[in-house]
This record gives sequence, C-alpha cells and structure tokens, in this order.
Amino acid sequence: MHVLVVEDSVKLAELLRRGLQEEHFAVDVTHSGEEAVWLAGETDYDVIVLDIGLGAMDGFDVCRQVRAAERWSPILMLTARDAVEDRVRGLDCGADDYLVKPFALSELFARLRALLRRGRPSRPAVVAVGDLTLDPATGEVRRGDRPLALSGKEYAVLEYLMRHPGEVRSRSDVLQHVWDFAFDGDPHIVTVYIGYLREKIDRPFGRASLETVRARGYRLRDDRVPTTAD
Repeated sequence: MHVLVVEDSVKLAELLRRGLQEEHFAVDVTHSGEEAVWLAGETDYDVIVLDIGLGAMDGFDVCRQVRAAERWSPILMLTARDAVEDRVRGLDCGADDYLVKPFALSELFARLRALLRRGRPSRPAVVAVGDLTLDPATGEVRRGDRPLALSGKEYAVLEYLMRHPGEVRSRSDVLQHVWDFAFDGDPHIVTVYIGYLREKIDRPFGRASLETVRARGYRLRDDRVPTTAD
C-alpha cells in the first residue's frame, strides 16, 4: 500500500513515516501543499494523510484541488483544530475522515485500514440528483441553471443526502456525518436544517425532492416530472 503524508512538522512527518513503514506501507512525505497537489496528480496513492495547517496552501486547498483534478484516493485529514466547523469544512472539501491532534498512532492506523476496506469507488466531479447539482470542488449548488446560496451546515446536510439518493437517512445518521460524534445538543437540529433546505432547494421551484419519511428519517429523490415522447 502506498501512502502520501502531507505534514509541515518535520518531526511529526518523520514519526508518521517510520510508523507507517512498520505497518508495511510505502510512504512519500512532503511538507508543501503545492507539492502535495502535484504528487497526488502524478501517483495513484492508496490513501493520503493530509495536515490542515500547511501555510500558504492549507490542507483545505490541497484537498479541494486534488478532488477538482478527479483524484479519488481516500484522504484522512489531520488537524489541531477541534471546532466542528473545521471538520465539516474538511469533509465538504472532499476528505473522507479526520483525526484531531494529538492522536495515538494506533488510532491513525485503524482509521487508514477502515478507509482502505471501504475502497475507492469512482466519484463524479459533480454530484447530481435530478436537476439539483453540487460541486464538491467549488462548493457550488444549483437547481437547474440557478445557483443556490447555502450555509455551511445546510451544504453539509445536502451533500450527505445527495450522496445517498433515494435512500432514507435517519436523524442520527445525519448528526453523525454532519455534526460530530460528541454532539450533545438537541438532535432535532437536523429537522430545523431540513426545513431550511426545503426553503432553498424545493419551495422556490415548486418541488418536493426532500422528503420526511415518518418514523424513519429523510430522503432526497429526483422529483422531476418525467417527459414522454409524442
């Protein structure tokens, strides 16, 4: 297995290199965001370990550019920031998982193994459900040709549902993927954000793509009226 480590701390990068090599990974290391984008474009890595705090081009920018280039290696983000907004931003940019510093190497290895087991299905550059589209690289959401302005949380909820079109996702599913494992607020916040989304993606267009499935959760479907040939 071939891993790219992108970490500006020379000491931590070397620690990760040694630890991963002991786990039988082939390891490339860079301390530069610009070089990371180039390496990810040149090499088909099995997984990328990406620090957020890199300097001029941070981990968010690296992740966004890697995904815009349609490189789909799983990305595990490392961050010293424990704010939920930063984690959501990383996932919105196209990361697959995150790990907050300081961390145990054993947890890092376990998360990498989980990402590798999950595999690497080809992902489209733009996610679409009917005429509703979301571009993870630019953060742009459209209904047809009309751009939609969403908050960070609204975007994260919508992207999660759009990646599971036609599937019912429970409130706890949405909380786990959009908020945080340690979230201890009112779980009905999901219902609030579903309402916000309906006001932006459905009601102005006379649509009903975002459904509430009683006692089960929420589902996003293609609700375009089918056209029939004359």
